[in-house]
Amino acid sequence: MMSRPDDDNASARSIRRQPSSRSLFSVPTPIKQLFDQFPLVTYPVNDFPQRAPQHHDTHVLYVFTTDGGAIRGAPSHNPACLKWQAYLKFSKIPFKVASGNNHASPSGSLPFVIPSSPDPYKRTQPVPSNKLQRWAMNNSEKAIEEPGDLRYEAYLSLLDHRIRRAWLYTVYLSPNFTTIAEPLYILPSSRNPFVRLTISRELRLAAETELLKFSSIINDETLYNQADEACATLETLLGKDDWFFGAQRPGLFDASVFAYTHLLLDEQLGKGWVDTRLRDALTTRTRLVTHRDRILARYFEDGS
Repeated sequence: MMSRPDDDNASARSIRRQPSSRSLFSVPTPIKQLFDQFPLVTYPVNDFPQRAPQHHDTHVLYVFTTDGGAIRGAPSHNPACLKWQAYLKFSKIPFKVASGNNHASPSGSLPFVIPSSPDPYKRTQPVPSNKLQRWAMNNSEKAIEEPGDLRYEAYLSLLDHRIRRAWLYTVYLSPNFTTIAEPLYILPSSRNPFVRLTISRELRLAAETELLKFSSIINDETLYNQADEACATLETLLGKDDWFFGAQRPGLFDASVFAYTHLLLDEQLGKGWVDTRLRDALTTRTRLVTHRDRILARYFEDGS
């Protein structure tokens, strides 16, 4: 049976009224009904933890430390943090210390500074460690002038390489791990034994990976001998001066040396040294010991 022309036209009009394809941005009806029951909500930006200092009119330095140490302003138990903590004190910049961790840092590592703000409702941008020296110079009444000695970088490499590598080994890969690293970094991080085990493995692996960048074999005797030679060189460099390079006031180099010498000589940490070879290399250098005691007495008297 043949269809009539007017029937064909009606069918054509019916087809034209239907969309040729589904829109790219259309949502299937079942999914739309589901989201209608659970509408999306935009939450405000997370605030700082309640334990964070609420002193908007004071700079806050976040470092590895205990809650009690933060209240006292005691030296951090981490060399990288203690270096900048000392430098800010040398720069005579008032600040408070707060306990932090790498996850809270904008750069993924400590330390960092939250500058003070005249407006309590306006946050200031954090200052990571690689910008702290410039920030301190801009916020100090009298910026510290670093020495122009051409040997500066060469001597700094003794700290950044030889002494640092020996420190990594003695804290994370020697028997000192269970007496120094574990109570300072692992136990405070979590009560969960599996989390602690994971952090323990990560710390040791990170130290091992760092040391293998410089040698295919990690030899503890070599590391300690190199650190001992570095201490002897630094002892000679200091000479009879109060500060390195004969400066009138301590600078970043003094802070870098103090970051290691203080922790190796600290009485509280001293009870945990099972492998004492790195510590022994320092205790015989009387000028470096006096340099450490001088900084501790002048700049950390209240917190020590």
